[in-house]
Amino acid sequence: SYEPENHELMVKQRQAKIDEIANSIPEINCDDDKGEILVLGWGSTFGAIKNAVLKLKNSGISVSQVHLRHLNPLPKNLESVLKRFNHVLIPELNNGQLVQIIRSKYLVDAKGLNKIQGQPFLSAEIEEAVREIYNSSR
Repeated sequence: SYEPENHELMVKQRQAKIDEIANSIPEINCDDDKGEILVLGWGSTFGAIKNAVLKLKNSGISVSQVHLRHLNPLPKNLESVLKRFNHVLIPELNNGQLVQIIRSKYLVDAKGLNKIQGQPFLSAEIEEAVREIYNSSR
């Protein structure tokens, strides 16, 4: 049926199905309850983020990592985790699709670190971006 009322009903039903999936997605765990900077990643950025965060923590910077495994729907507790941090950095190997979603859905002033050169992030690139945020907030 192409009737407007039916179309609206079907769109709402499809969205309700997606929303229900969030109940079966595990909540995300963050290594810190709160802090200065959260580095939020997904996909192949995991290793570079992990290495950068470990080095930064060892140098005394308050930084944490969360890595998403589910993007649609996002984990139900993501908003509460994001809001426990003063700054959020999202390294992405694209034009910044996740940072746009996070900003619009959760009204968090997340900063994007985008690399679209067909090469993975070096942990030093992420470290540098975190240090810039950290130093500018001092």
